[in-house]
Amino acid sequence: MACMNEDGQWIVLMGLLTALALFFLALIINQSALVGQTTAEGVLEFPKNDIRDLRSEIFDYIDRFGTMNFDGDAIRKDIIEISLARKNAVVGFTVGDPQDISGRMLRPVTIHYYNGVTEYDETVYY
Repeated sequence: MACMNEDGQWIVLMGLLTALALFFLALIINQSALVGQTTAEGVLEFPKNDIRDLRSEIFDYIDRFGTMNFDGDAIRKDIIEISLARKNAVVGFTVGDPQDISGRMLRPVTIHYYNGVTEYDETVYY
């Protein structure tokens, strides 16, 4: 019994260690895929195009009607209601009186956008 061959035990032990290492690596790769997926979902959930479309419509509204016009108020309400109906976004915007900024008369425009996930506030001079 003193001369037993123990080479088979080392083979089994190395196989077990290799299996544990592969399991550990698979677990790490699985977690990194989940983190990458949630990061990508966060980027996709940001409504960049919706905000760009909203800005475009607001600037068109300013070009056509300025700050005070009764027809403009109806269009202002339409922009707010359409954003809520189509995009499920609460939208608000105000247009201030023209101010002299670097020799140009520009209006301060405050835009608020909230769709339940993303809240976006901006003040731009147009």
